[in-house]
Amino acid sequence: MRILLADDNREMLQAVTRILGSEFDVVGTVSDGQALVEAAANLKPDIGIVDISMPLMNGITAAAEIVKRGSSMQLIFLTVNEDWDFVNAAFEVGGIAYVIKRHMTTDLPAALNSAAEGKRYVSPSCLVPEGFLSGSYR
Repeated sequence: MRILLADDNREMLQAVTRILGSEFDVVGTVSDGQALVEAAANLKPDIGIVDISMPLMNGITAAAEIVKRGSSMQLIFLTVNEDWDFVNAAFEVGGIAYVIKRHMTTDLPAALNSAAEGKRYVSPSCLVPEGFLSGSYR
């Protein structure tokens, strides 16, 4: 899988790259939402691992723009925010997974596996309504 990483923290980008190891092809890293939109169009990755809080354009807004432009890139949000409003917003703009940074060592590989199968994933530390992960939540 070709992966694009977006986070404004250089150490976080390095940590995610280490977690992905040699199993995945990291085709690019960006540090703001505007650069994410441009890189998604130019690099055409399979998956974008996206922080929500970034300069110039936050991850939710950037993801919405990427989807609007017709990208087939799957979106995995990697964030510190465990609040349901953030989780819901991420999925409303087309996210397939939502991972909490403090659990990324275990949860990011699980999210990538779920994304590869076309299934939603949310870090277990986030409280989500019953049926949300199966897609039956209304």
